[in-house]
Amino acid sequence: MAGHAGHSVDDYLETIYFLAFPIGEYQPATGSAAIASRVAEMLGVSRASAGEMLKRLESDGLVERGEQKEAILTTLGIERAQKVVRKHRIIERFLTDFMGYTAAESHVQADELGDTFTDEMIERIDDRLGHPDRCPHGWPVDPDFEQSENRELVALSDLGPGDRATVVRLAEHDGELLHWFYEEGFAPGTPVEVSSAGDGTMTVVAGDESRSIGVKQAAGLFVRRAA
Repeated sequence: MAGHAGHSVDDYLETIYFLAFPIGEYQPATGSAAIASRVAEMLGVSRASAGEMLKRLESDGLVERGEQKEAILTTLGIERAQKVVRKHRIIERFLTDFMGYTAAESHVQADELGDTFTDEMIERIDDRLGHPDRCPHGWPVDPDFEQSENRELVALSDLGPGDRATVVRLAEHDGELLHWFYEEGFAPGTPVEVSSAGDGTMTVVAGDESRSIGVKQAAGLFVRRAA
């Protein structure tokens, strides 16, 4: 179902889902997080368009508005958002495993193809893929496992000098940033060690190479600390 500026209801739910709890148990974001301006930024639409869609989601019982006008997914909204997210991740695996797309390319293509696959088709693809555990960017296909694993992860930006970890997931909301992660060697499974941090940048050894990364970019790399 198409929404404002070409984005569907499901696109908005997926975005709110990401903003609300990319890492950690579900805690509705407040302030400047999951509100019209932030959703608009993520989807590349006007704040007015995002605001109109949020009103629609609220009237459909998918979203509630908090005291600071934050968008809070209802139980129904969470269930639908998780279904959308799972579908997206299975399509990404289909594109990489069968169609030969790179991991970075698969995200954009999955966004375009999401509405063309029926639920029955997704289950067939999942079965043919052998029920993969994760999308190419490290996000679990099973939402329940995702929430359980969230407690074990932190953003790379939260680490300090000397801390070691392994990249587990890459933020997908920014296609250009996702490409940059792969180009700079921050694929899931890559061991990292923070050499220094300060003035909005970090120096990180990723694999065998030292790289500089902005804190904003580092906030989109979710890692598991080394024991």
